[in-house]
Amino acid sequence: QVQLVESGGGLVQAGGSLRLSCAASGRTFSTYVMGWFRQAPGKEREFVARIRWNGDSVYYAGSVKGRFTISRDNAKNTVYLQMNNLKPEDTAVYYCAADDKRIGISSYEYDYWGQGTQVTVSS
Repeated sequence: QVQLVESGGGLVQAGGSLRLSCAASGRTFSTYVMGWFRQAPGKEREFVARIRWNGDSVYYAGSVKGRFTISRDNAKNTVYLQMNNLKPEDTAVYYCAADDKRIGISSYEYDYWGQGTQVTVSS
């Protein structure tokens, strides 16, 4: 089992950057697939990016590809989401998620979730 805590959210102007972090506790973090999802007000939670335990199988949603970068540091039990060229439509609560059985892009494929961190992009 793993516990997840996100940080790094905030208010930024369009075109700016933020880096989200997700600190995980649990001895087997290095074996988990890690994902980032987001949920805007009135919308369903949507996939943003995911990365496999060994750093491969990186996959991005089309809306963020080329602007966001997911990475992980297994020695620090942390996964990151570098977000560049932010747009107002990126405004959402961002969630970190983990799973040790599946490599997915749907929220139901992740068993463990953080509490979320707010990202607000002003125009």
